[in-house]
Amino acid sequence: MSTVVKFFGFEPYPKFRLNEPRFPQDTFLGRYFHFLDIIDPRTLFISNEELNSSIKLLNDYKEGKGSAKISDKELWKAQKIKNAIVHPDTNKKIFPAFRMSGYVPFGWITVTGMLLPNPSWSTILFWQWMNQSHNALVNYSNRNATQDQSKFIKAYCIAVSSACSTATGLTYLIKKCKNISINKQIFLQRFVALPATSLASSLNILSMRWSEIFSGIEIYDSEKNVIGISKVAAKKAVFETTLTRAFLPVPLLILPPCIMPFFERMEFVKKCWRRHLVINAIVCTLSFAFSLPISLALFPQQSKIETIKLETELQKLTNEPILYYNRGL
Repeated sequence: MSTVVKFFGFEPYPKFRLNEPRFPQDTFLGRYFHFLDIIDPRTLFISNEELNSSIKLLNDYKEGKGSAKISDKELWKAQKIKNAIVHPDTNKKIFPAFRMSGYVPFGWITVTGMLLPNPSWSTILFWQWMNQSHNALVNYSNRNATQDQSKFIKAYCIAVSSACSTATGLTYLIKKCKNISINKQIFLQRFVALPATSLASSLNILSMRWSEIFSGIEIYDSEKNVIGISKVAAKKAVFETTLTRAFLPVPLLILPPCIMPFFERMEFVKKCWRRHLVINAIVCTLSFAFSLPISLALFPQQSKIETIKLETELQKLTNEPILYYNRGL
């Protein structure tokens, strides 16, 4: 990966910054490489010994005890390992299946299930439930530890009910269209998972962060100094995050339905349903791995807002024309 990073003009291992991203976050490519680091499945195979060694290295660096021989590369790798495995608030290990690095290796099964051709009603409901359950467990495992657990239960119920009702509703409408041939109905049904998942993801984040609209979020200047709490910024942050979550499954759930028809025309795929299932799983997994970092990198996590658009009392607290807030993921 270092060669690819260099090709795009980034330094593979710049001067180490504790608790900061390795790549700049003001460009799409910088964010893309950042998220490639986060979802790197190789961190699933890190031993306890290597994890403890990485944590010790970072603690020594923080306390100024680190050796001068320790390179930036070693520090960046140690931080990547710790961030991939340990929850930042609880300092406990996250179960592998619910880490961001485990999202693709463990999530491809539900994606493949949602995109099976010509599914029955029970198949639709089962895979939508499985997908939202996996998403909920990933969200819960990577949550802010101070958040109320009841919010997650509410968000989970909303996500499951909206995904299942949307998927079954659209499938029913497609099957009721008498002017559409059976083959076209099967083709259209492949795309049902997209609006169902997008709607569920959007409602999930809205239910989780609805209180922020009324309580506000922190805004800060270019030096990371907190200026105050803004409800205006909170509304913008929730809207942007909802939009991001709605778009997140788009590449993932569009690529396989567009690619699979080409394989299904081949005789060796037609003759064996097992081959069809294997190829479908491979296409879904590769699409998942390809599209996830792209979707996450589309919007910066740190967003800007003009000071004049904020509350009057906040405008009086700073002379800077632009302020910042953490949009979230």
